Amino acid sequence: MKTQKGVTLISVTIYVIVMLIVVSVITILTSYFYTNVDINSTSEDLNQQYTKFNAYFVEEINKKGNALIEINEMKDDSGAIQQRYIIFKSGNQYTYIPENKAIYMNKVKIAENITDCIMTTEQENGKTTISVTIKGENFERTTKYTLVG
Repeated sequence: MKTQKGVTLISVTIYVIVMLIVVSVITILTSYFYTNVDINSTSEDLNQQYTKFNAYFVEEINKKGNALIEINEMKDDSGAIQQRYIIFKSGNQYTYIPENKAIYMNKVKIAENITDCIMTTEQENGKTTISVTIKGENFERTTKYTLVG
């Protein structure tokens, strides 16, 4: 009898099944990887936005002779917050507008993708301390600043 060389139908079926399993595993691992990359890039973006805001605000706080004039929030008729703001003696105003999810210095956007920004003030040892809490998706930072004055 002659030996029959070639690929049988059973071996082709086995190759196809094995290849489908390999491709499925690679697809699952790749989607898991890209999901984690997206989550990480979102938190990195919020860190960058926080750092940008912090750079402007620290410069404002450290100006000699600067003082806090007003810190307040504006609400609409239903009681929803339209904006929160803080005004300094230097003339600069930092405003958080929830509708835009952004923080502005005067009219320039300095941070975006912010879900909430809470600014409070208190007196500690005769010095004005400003506490700023910035929230984003899976992100929250509270920083206390002391006016040099």
